[in-house]
Amino acid sequence: MSPKAWRWLESYAKAKERLVIGLISGTSADGVDAALVKIVGKEPKRVETIAFITKPYPAEIREAVLRISQDGDVETLCWLNFTLGEIFADAALEVVKFAGAKLKSVSLIGSHGQTVRHLPPTSSSRASRHSPLQFGTLQIASPAVIAFRTGIPVVSDFRSKDMAAGGQGAPLVPLVDWLLLKHNRKNRVALNIGGIANLTVLPAGAKASDVIAFDTGPGNMLIDGAVRHFSGGKENFDRDGNWAKKGKVDEILLRWLMSHPFFCQPPPKSTGREMFGESFLQQVLKRAKRRNLTACDVVATLTALTASSIANAIESFVLPKVGKVDELIVSGGGANNPALMAMLQERLPEIPICRSDEFGINADAKEAVAFAILAHRTVMGLSGNLPSATGAEMPLILGSVTLPF
Repeated sequence: MSPKAWRWLESYAKAKERLVIGLISGTSADGVDAALVKIVGKEPKRVETIAFITKPYPAEIREAVLRISQDGDVETLCWLNFTLGEIFADAALEVVKFAGAKLKSVSLIGSHGQTVRHLPPTSSSRASRHSPLQFGTLQIASPAVIAFRTGIPVVSDFRSKDMAAGGQGAPLVPLVDWLLLKHNRKNRVALNIGGIANLTVLPAGAKASDVIAFDTGPGNMLIDGAVRHFSGGKENFDRDGNWAKKGKVDEILLRWLMSHPFFCQPPPKSTGREMFGESFLQQVLKRAKRRNLTACDVVATLTALTASSIANAIESFVLPKVGKVDELIVSGGGANNPALMAMLQERLPEIPICRSDEFGINADAKEAVAFAILAHRTVMGLSGNLPSATGAEMPLILGSVTLPF
């Protein structure tokens, strides 16, 4: 490491507070979420979101991301990696400008990147873990481009080391949930509904090793895909749940959806577009057509799938562990869908449901904030994964650091 790099690391470690940017594009591939975060203390002790923006992908870039997530050539993957690096860098610069801050005051960027493949290990692939064909994960958006364009060190590739240690590589946000949301007397569940839905179980007074976390299945992914299909690409999501509100849930289709083996698979588990992406949506649309369902009926049924799979996960894998849930704290784009939230409350009538905003965490910004915190922990030499959530052999310092100098 160069003398300049050592000086930067020493300065970062000694600072009482730092400004860190978190960047992520989720499974829905809508664009880049960017959060400017003030981090106080080592663990950290306190976190404050200064500013948050979403930089949408241009339509042709979004289509390229979705195509490469299904199938694609290496040349496309190469140029898309660098193009997304430029877009992520622009998002970082824009959130600093939006905050009215100076770029030189920002110490670090944590970039999750854009997942294009996530192939978590199964019990059989763990047994032969050294075969490169068994499992893997890939997030793109070149950290070298981000670091060079911004002049700020970048931590990226958070998932690979956890997977190398036998973990699922996901979910990683649970450590942040534990840091920010644990309570001495209440059993809490933090639920994030992005393209995929995942939850973190925080028993009262939980130590890090007590935390349970896993993906529950599709969040907004199938809903968004159906809306795009039926609107001819004019709409990308069910704004205010209006499509679902106009439709009727088809119980026969819903039963078929809920019979997917992922939902009864015990944690730790993770999933993504490979399982619940375009090919799965096409199966749903074919069955819906045979049943003469309207567009709104399909969206309503897929919304019910998200709510039902979350409720099923809580009933099957959470309540047997903690007895009761005192608060279900929701974040992610799904928190903005009243139809989905109503269905979820209907299926979990005994559990109070609230938004993470009520606990000082912007529901839309939460994942971007999480990767700012995880980047901070990497530079401070602290672990970023919870083996109880991912299944990894041990806590690990995650990610790779790319310096701009």
